Amino acid sequence: MTSTLFRTKKVEQSILDTEEPEHALKKSLSALDLTVFGVGVIIGTGIFVLTGTVAKDNAGPAVALAFVAAGVACALAALCYAEFASTVPVAGSAYTFSYASLGELPAWIIGWDLVLEFALGTAVVAVGWSGYIQSLMDNAGWQMPAALGSREGSDVFGFDILAAALVLVLTVILVLGMKLSARITSLVVAVKVTVVLVVIIAGAFLIKGENYDPFIPKEKPVEAGSSLDSPLIQLMFGWAPSNFGVMGIFTAASVVFFAFIGFDVVATAAEETRNPQRDMPRGILGSLLICTTLYVLVSIVVTGMQHYSKLSVDAPLADAFKETGHPWFAGFISFGAAVGLTTVCMILLLGQTRVFFAMSRDGLLPRFFSRVHPRFKTPHRPTILLGVIIAVLAGFTPLTELAALVNIGTLFAFVVVAIGVIILRRTRPDLPRAFRTPWVPVIPILSVCASLWLMINLPAETWVRFGIWMAAGFVVYFLYGRGHSRLARGGRAEEQPAAGGGTTAP
Repeated sequence: MTSTLFRTKKVEQSILDTEEPEHALKKSLSALDLTVFGVGVIIGTGIFVLTGTVAKDNAGPAVALAFVAAGVACALAALCYAEFASTVPVAGSAYTFSYASLGELPAWIIGWDLVLEFALGTAVVAVGWSGYIQSLMDNAGWQMPAALGSREGSDVFGFDILAAALVLVLTVILVLGMKLSARITSLVVAVKVTVVLVVIIAGAFLIKGENYDPFIPKEKPVEAGSSLDSPLIQLMFGWAPSNFGVMGIFTAASVVFFAFIGFDVVATAAEETRNPQRDMPRGILGSLLICTTLYVLVSIVVTGMQHYSKLSVDAPLADAFKETGHPWFAGFISFGAAVGLTTVCMILLLGQTRVFFAMSRDGLLPRFFSRVHPRFKTPHRPTILLGVIIAVLAGFTPLTELAALVNIGTLFAFVVVAIGVIILRRTRPDLPRAFRTPWVPVIPILSVCASLWLMINLPAETWVRFGIWMAAGFVVYFLYGRGHSRLARGGRAEEQPAAGGGTTAP
C-alpha cells in the first residue's frame, strides 16, 4: 500500500498529458501577462488596510521594513516555485509539483487543500468587493435593500447579489479564454497601480519629517489607542500581538505577509504559457518584486503624511488624505480598491479551476471535468461548476465564516513545494531546469522554517477546521481517488527509493 500511496508521476508523463487534444489548454500567455496576473492578485485590500494596523500596533514608520522582511520570506518560496514551474510547466501548481516529487497521496492532500483555499479566497474577496461597492453607492445616495446586500452585522437574512454576480461574470470571462482574461486583468491592474502611484506621488508632497520620529518606536504611545479590534485582523488572523521595537518589525512582518499571498497562483497558469521555462520565473519573481517595492513606498508615504499613532485602521490611506485636507483623493483610493478587487477574485478563481482540472486529468477527480472547450480551449466544466458553487457561497455565507480558512493552506503549499525542490533535485538531477533555486537546500529549508513559523501563529480554530477538511479529503481519496487514479489504472509511476536502498515499483 505504501508504494501506491507515494507513487510519483514522471515529469515527462505530466508534460505528455498536456498534449492530449481533449485535455490540452491553449498556450497564449507571455511573461508580461504572468506579471500582470501576479500584481493583480497580490495588490488587494492588504496595501489599502494593513499598513495602518501594523504601524499602530507593531512597527510605527518602520512598517516599511516589515514589508521588506515579509517580501524576503515570500521570495524564498517564490524561488522554489520558479524552479518547479519552469521544470514542470503543467497546470496545478503545488499539486503537480508534489505529484512529481513527493507522491500521489501528498499531491492529493495539497490539491484538496488548494481547492478549498482558492474557493474561500474567491468568496471572501467577492464579499469584500460587494462591501466596497455598496459603500460607494451609499455615498452616491443609493442603498441596496437589506435582503440583497452584504449581511455582516445584520440580522436580516438575505443574499449578497453583488458578490454572487461578480463571481458569475468572472466565470464567464474565464470560460471565454485566457487571453481575454489577461486583457481584462491588464486593464484593471492598470487602474489599481495608477491609484497606488497617485498615493505615492501625491502623498510625497504631504510628508512631514516629524512624523517619522521615532522611526522604530520602543513602545506604543498612549494616544495610539488599540487596533486589536480591527475587523481585518480579527477575521483573517485571529491575533494581533502588540510588540514594539525591533521585534515589533518581525511581528508586523508576520501580519503583512498575508498581503503578499497570491504570487503562487501564477504557477497554476504554467501550462497556458507560451514559453514557461523562460517566462514563469520572470512572472513569479517580477510580480513579487514590483509589489514589494510599491508596498514599501506606500508605507513610507502614509506614515510620513500622518503620525502612525493617529492612522486609521480600516482605511489608513484614504483617511490620511482626508486628515491632510484632500478628501478627493480619499474617494479615488476607495474606487481603486473596489475595482482592484475584481482581479484578485478572477485570478483566485483561475487558480482553483486549474488545480481542479489537473486533479481531474490525473483521475483523482472525475475525468469528466478534464475535457477542455473545443473552441476556447479552457476547462469550462470545472470553471462553471466551481463558479456557481462559489457564487452561492459568497451570496449566502457571512464574511466571518468565509475568512477563517483562507491563510493556512497557502503556507502549507509553500512548505510542500520547498521540500519538493530538495527531493526532486536528488531523485531527478537529470531534469533540464531553466531556472534553478540558488543555494539548495539552504533556501528551501529557510522557506519551510518561515512558513511553519507563520502557521504556528495562526489561531487554533483555523487549525481545527483545516484538520476537518483534510480528514474529509482522506476519505474522498481512499473511496474514489486512489482507485481511479490514472497511475492505478495502467499508468507508470516513477520508482521510489526503498528503505533498504533499493527501489520499489507500484
